[in-house]
Amino acid sequence: MSQQKILIIEDEKDMSEAIKLRLEANNFTVIAAFDGPEGLSLARSENPDLIILDIMLPKMDGFRVCRMLKFDEKYAKIPIIMLTARSQQKDIEQGTEMGADAYMTKPFKSEELLEKIKTLLAAKVPAGKSS
Repeated sequence: MSQQKILIIEDEKDMSEAIKLRLEANNFTVIAAFDGPEGLSLARSENPDLIILDIMLPKMDGFRVCRMLKFDEKYAKIPIIMLTARSQQKDIEQGTEMGADAYMTKPFKSEELLEKIKTLLAAKVPAGKSS
């Protein structure tokens, strides 16, 4: 079985690198984008198994990226974890409305992020199979 691929869309390079290292240590393949349009493009070209998405991104915010992916049949089933410093209830509600599968706030515990990733990937229906 090939490694599962995770796309990180995060403009803070240190944060992105820290998450990437942790995920690679747990046998995930990781690709990264540093702004909204780049993240959207990589999501469409790489078709990752899961996306970790910041909200406050240059050029296009994470809410819009999430909505564009979740409202496109080809990408709607990719689990998206919004990982952001925005912790107000209205932001969490907006993330849910845009289709995010999970919402985590920074700072976060990497063990909790890994657990959330594993839970979402385990729930995901494999490609080519319907439930």
